[in-house]
Amino acid sequence: MRFQGKITNWKDDQGFGFVIPNGGGEKAFVHIKAFSGRSRRPIEGDLITYELATDEKRRFQAENIRFAGARATSTAPHKKTSFDTIFAILFCSFLALVVMVGRLPFHILGVYLAASILAFIAYAIDKSAAQNNRWRTQESTLHLFGMIGGWPGALLAQKTLRHKSKKEEFQSVFWATVIINCFALGWLLTKSGSTFLSAILGFAT
Repeated sequence: MRFQGKITNWKDDQGFGFVIPNGGGEKAFVHIKAFSGRSRRPIEGDLITYELATDEKRRFQAENIRFAGARATSTAPHKKTSFDTIFAILFCSFLALVVMVGRLPFHILGVYLAASILAFIAYAIDKSAAQNNRWRTQESTLHLFGMIGGWPGALLAQKTLRHKSKKEEFQSVFWATVIINCFALGWLLTKSGSTFLSAILGFAT
């Protein structure tokens, strides 16, 4: 017998949540591996149909889960996603431009590229760890990669891997690191910042 219900308490990082059946009743445990023919990751509020089973401790769990239909969404998230992408493209274009005209050394472009690659890898490792119940990467480490210039790679990872993109607290801190990084880059374009950067590069060489 198949039931229909709504997903609640969904934890996308860990791939599980619960389903409350339509009309009330006992909620059941939902795991992402129980979805059949899954075309996307579930989100809070999705309507699903499922078969009800029990585990060894007689707790209800949903099996053979399918999406019941498209979930209604507002246009606001799409605008936010579009703005994120446009902002990242404009930033990277601006960074490449100031490097090409000689306002910043190529070292800076290399730092952003390396940090972005490391950030993407860190997100991918954390995503895999969340799905397989392994040791997780600390959020502070992910934010550090973003602050030192890896936020474009982190943003790409969030969108392509669908990791950390729905957690509001994480997103608030993430965008704070982006703002800090942008201000730091802007300062490097000032006279005092340029002097500081030249001293650092001179010391390094």
